[in-house]
Amino acid sequence: MSNPRFNRILLAVDDTPCTLKAIDYAKDLVREFRSSLAIVTVVPPTSPANYGADPLLGQQPIIVPEVSEIQQDAAQRYLERIAADFERTQEIFLFNKVGNVRDEILHTATEWTADLIIMGSNGRTGFEHFISGSVSESVIRKASCPVLVIPGKCD
Repeated sequence: MSNPRFNRILLAVDDTPCTLKAIDYAKDLVREFRSSLAIVTVVPPTSPANYGADPLLGQQPIIVPEVSEIQQDAAQRYLERIAADFERTQEIFLFNKVGNVRDEILHTATEWTADLIIMGSNGRTGFEHFISGSVSESVIRKASCPVLVIPGKCD
C-alpha cells in the first residue's frame, strides 16, 4: 500500500480543550505533508427568544439578529487566532458556518475536497452521550475521507 498524501487537511474546531490537542496534531501533519489547511467552526443557529412573546395572544418567539451577528464575529476572531498559529502554512482557508455541526463539517469537507478531517472528541459517555450523541462519531460514519479524532481526555 502506498503512503497516503494529505494535500488538503480540514481542521474542525470549537471552543473546547480538545480543540487545542487537535490543533497540535494539525500543525504536525500540515508541516509533515506541506498541506493546505482549512479551518472550520460551526455556530449552531440562534434559538428564538421567548421574552415578551405570549403564545396565548398569538405572539411568536423572536430571533434577535444581533445575537447571531455577535456569535459569528466571535467565531471569526477565533478562527483568525488559530490561523495565526499556522504561520508557515502555504494556504489557509477559514470557514465560519452556521447550522448543524456535523452537517456543516461534512459539507465543508466535500466542498473543499479535503483529504483528511482532524477534530477533537469531547469524550461524552453514558447518558450524556445517549442524549447528545457524538459529532465525531457521526462525521466518521458519513465522511468520504479519513477522519482523525483526537481523544476526549483533554484535561
